[in-house]
Amino acid sequence: MGMIPIGDDDSDRTVSPIVNYVLIAANIVVFVLLQGMGGNDRFTYAFSTVPQEIVSGKDAVTPSHTVRDPASGETFRQPGLQPTPISVYLTLLVSMFMHGGIAHIFGNMLYLWIFGDNIENTLGHVRYLVFYLVCGVLASLAHVFTTAATHGDMLIPSLGASGAISGVLGGYMLLFPGRRVRMMMGRGTALMPAWVAIGVWFLFQVVAGMGLLGGGSQAGGVAYAAHVGGFIAGLVLVKLFAAGQGSR
Repeated sequence: MGMIPIGDDDSDRTVSPIVNYVLIAANIVVFVLLQGMGGNDRFTYAFSTVPQEIVSGKDAVTPSHTVRDPASGETFRQPGLQPTPISVYLTLLVSMFMHGGIAHIFGNMLYLWIFGDNIENTLGHVRYLVFYLVCGVLASLAHVFTTAATHGDMLIPSLGASGAISGVLGGYMLLFPGRRVRMMMGRGTALMPAWVAIGVWFLFQVVAGMGLLGGGSQAGGVAYAAHVGGFIAGLVLVKLFAAGQGSR
């Protein structure tokens, strides 16, 4: 989209965003130490969320196979799904701390750094943590059931904090629609209200996701249904979590 957030107005923040810092640190630690900077396929393919596993409740193990990229025409060897040593349902939580590459985790952590502290300031530490995790799980479930409903490939794993962060964005847009967000646009920057900055992002998710409805909810490694589902969860739930917290 050519628009990247680089900051917002934190002048009214009174709470140190400890939970937001811990979430960012946890994502980095998992990516670096457990995923080996994206090189530990065995771990990644064991703990990612697999739609078929969530629907059936049974672990799925598949052999590695050759995949052809329809865009470039190139073929590459894709590892098979590995045995999951925990309940497959727990991958809904674990997978939201895993990422597919450096660009993936950098983008997610940038959004979380900019927008998460404001939500934590409003909800408080504990409520913010629960809100984040609930949005992430609901986002993953949205991806799972959209994949099933559109007859997509139920064995393609998904991972990443995008769904949970989408919930944070939904909550931010509802609580702070007029707050100025500084966006990098091309070679310059511009200030725009949050409802515009986040609204453009959400519109892109919807349009991109609708373009995939004929062939599943995931393409190019992006689970758009999870983004949309997480965003809607954030919109719906943030006021409930903010109740009695002096939300603004």
